[in-house]
Amino acid sequence: MNTATQTLWKIDPTHSEVQFKVKHLVISTVTGSFGTFDGQIEAEGENFENAKASFTADIDSISTNNKDRDAHLKSDDFFSAEKYPQLKFESTRFEKTGDGEYKVTGNMTIRDITKEVTLDVVHGGTVGDPYGQTKSGFEINGAINRKDFGLTWSAVTEAGNVVVGDQVKLLLNVQFTQQ
Repeated sequence: MNTATQTLWKIDPTHSEVQFKVKHLVISTVTGSFGTFDGQIEAEGENFENAKASFTADIDSISTNNKDRDAHLKSDDFFSAEKYPQLKFESTRFEKTGDGEYKVTGNMTIRDITKEVTLDVVHGGTVGDPYGQTKSGFEINGAINRKDFGLTWSAVTEAGNVVVGDQVKLLLNVQFTQQ
């Protein structure tokens, strides 16, 4: 068997979560998620070093468990979902940094702005499931500054506290199925 063969892995949305966290009023954290997303990895078999990864999330699927806040996030103050329906990520580097640990660098596009971001990746392992499919799990973490991507809405309380923090933490627990 040729080990240089490219293997395609596709995200399994039923066993994956795509979340973000942002400070609210400095004192608490709001967690949100995307309900509709897609992604794939092209790698050499089960070796993910130098893999190519791509990911999209539908802005309209955003949920923070608050309809008014979700509508505000979809508005032009933030994501402008009607004009820019997807968030996108395309990897440019997938580097092994330790045992099952990687750094993935790539271009993230939110609205009409593309910036390079680097995320930490932990490979949880690769196993066969009861249905004869090969699955691979990853936890991906990182942070972006929302204002870098044109999500610039801001407000300050009477006491001078910022309503929404600038740093957005990204947390993805994703499972991929070998094609």
